[in-house]
Amino acid sequence: MRMPTPCAPETWKLRGVVVEPTEPWEGQRIQNFFSTAEPLGDGRWRLWYSSACPDVPFAVAVAEGVPGQPMRKILAELSEGPPNPDAELAIGNLPADWRPVQPVHIKLQNGKHRIYFWAHGPDVVRFIAAESDDDKHYQVINKHNPCMYHFYDRAVEPNDLPDGLTIIGNGKRVRPDHEIQAPEPLVTNDATTVYQLSDGTFEMYTCGMSIVGEDDPRYKSQDNAAGAVRVVDRLVSEDGLNWTGRQRIFEPDSTDPADVQYHHLCVTYTEKGRVGMLGVYRTGDGPGEQHYDIEWCFSEDGINWERPNRLQKWLNQPAGEGDCFSVYPASSIVMDEGMAWLFYTCHYGPIQNDQNVEDPYENGGSSILLAQVDSIFAS
Repeated sequence: MRMPTPCAPETWKLRGVVVEPTEPWEGQRIQNFFSTAEPLGDGRWRLWYSSACPDVPFAVAVAEGVPGQPMRKILAELSEGPPNPDAELAIGNLPADWRPVQPVHIKLQNGKHRIYFWAHGPDVVRFIAAESDDDKHYQVINKHNPCMYHFYDRAVEPNDLPDGLTIIGNGKRVRPDHEIQAPEPLVTNDATTVYQLSDGTFEMYTCGMSIVGEDDPRYKSQDNAAGAVRVVDRLVSEDGLNWTGRQRIFEPDSTDPADVQYHHLCVTYTEKGRVGMLGVYRTGDGPGEQHYDIEWCFSEDGINWERPNRLQKWLNQPAGEGDCFSVYPASSIVMDEGMAWLFYTCHYGPIQNDQNVEDPYENGGSSILLAQVDSIFAS
């Protein structure tokens, strides 16, 4: 099959902000990074998103309504026991001090609903799943046997970390007796997307790490994981809970500038094949220079990817005060009403990852924006 041609960056119609932080529990930063956008009909949408501001606890929510008009926000109610049956959106069986972020919603082929999210708690950063019969009341099903572990998590033994990796907050952690040690293939650097395929199996794309020494030009002392070059790996699963077959999909090579890393991959499934939105991270040469952009890529099998427009932005933002410094896409582009809809997060400032600052996310807020195009292909 001949590889299709992507639509040109300038053909995207930029609709601007559709959800901005207005609630106390949102702080100044909300994001739909990796999250799911679902058309409801009559121009209405349901957007999964999360608060990601260091000044307030992480939280998961949905926004419902017509983009461009005020959207109703529904905050997920959290509980250690069963989900509250009277809540519009609830997540149960979640420890009281664990907070969810970056929700991915999938309507499973068996009729159930599942959300994946990163749970952050004391010494805990792990990617877990919760299931529901009604898409409202979710029960966590694998909190002590998660899909993936962040290298901050207490189940990751310090001596299992890659040699040369220096991490903010990588202090002493104690793994409880009832938790297993994290298997090395399940340790990652967040930025994880999950999809159910037509045959009922699942594939995952996640941010891995390739370690370099201080004498390597790719080593960035200002980064929050100095010595780690971000890469994208793929895993597969029969049930979406137990993951195997990890393999490298994207990694910087000798043709890339020293400040290029690959942070995430969000996939849209089309009749022509998989269209990927590759997260290109430019680390910069100093504090405050880091930013993320979207690059178009294509694959027929999810393993071998073609990049005809290497390091070129697929979604251009106009220059000017208050515009996007970094762009983070939703889990997929959605076709609805004869158009392609891309909801994305805009961060209004450089991503500050300097290890010498107390708050690595102190610069800028973020909102959810919308871009549309008649087709994501040129023809």
